Order: sequence, then structure tokens, then C-alpha cells
Amino acid sequence: MHLEIITPDRKVFEGEVSSAQFPGTDGLFEVLNDHAPLISALKEGNVVLNGGATTFRIDGGVVEVLRNKVIVLAEGASA
Repeated sequence: MHLEIITPDRKVFEGEVSSAQFPGTDGLFEVLNDHAPLISALKEGNVVLNGGATTFRIDGGVVEVLRNKVIVLAEGASA
């Protein structure tokens, strides 16, 4: 699936991933290929890609999942 992590001032990541774990406001959740459509608020925490191969720290935001495209709009992010 295609994933983008975007902050107000830059695109932090764009690429293909097999899994992504997010810090939802009600707890951690994971998105895999062919996931159902979803919009969720995110709290401060780590976005973990491909089972831990890559991690980004975000300062909260929103994630949208639709047709194997995942867009994270984060307030701030760092690798």
C-alpha cells in the first residue's frame, strides 16, 4: 500500500509499505493491505512501518485509509 506522512511544512515520507502501526487516541492500531476505509485521530507517538523496519515520531494528527492509500497529516514529525 502507498503511505504518505505530511506535516504543514514538508512531506516526511512517501513510499510503499506492507504494514503501518499508528498511535490512535484510543490505543495502537495497525493497517495492512486492503484495509477497510478509515479516518482516525492520532495522538503523539510512533508510526511504525513494516514491522519495525522504519519508525517516525509524530506530534498527533489524522490518518486516512482508502483503497490501499494511507495519508497521515501530522502536526509535526521526525525520523
